[in-house]
Amino acid sequence: MKEMKTQQAFDEAILSTKPVVAKFYVDWCPDCQHVETFMASVEEAYQEKIEMIAVNRDHFAELLEKLDVFGIPSFIAFQEGKELCRFVSKLGKSREEVEQFLNQVVEASGNLQNE
Repeated sequence: MKEMKTQQAFDEAILSTKPVVAKFYVDWCPDCQHVETFMASVEEAYQEKIEMIAVNRDHFAELLEKLDVFGIPSFIAFQEGKELCRFVSKLGKSREEVEQFLNQVVEASGNLQNE
């Protein structure tokens, strides 16, 4: 998962024609650490369909405020600079829930490309 270091890198990443899922997290968050235990294998399973990036909330507070992200970990999918869908809550997330969200992203992306 590519770590975003600047706002410009984030802005450029979400312009992709392939869906881009941004994972918003912080290092000290227990739920974020739990998600990390399975994200590498999830990312590998979806690599043909989705790009994934990581955004540390502590470095991008203004961006998260602009996107109305208050709970972490949270996921927002973008395509061509537009938001496709989001999985945002203050609750922890299971592997199954993350995979369900990614399946929604793939479906939404396919619908967008067929329009």
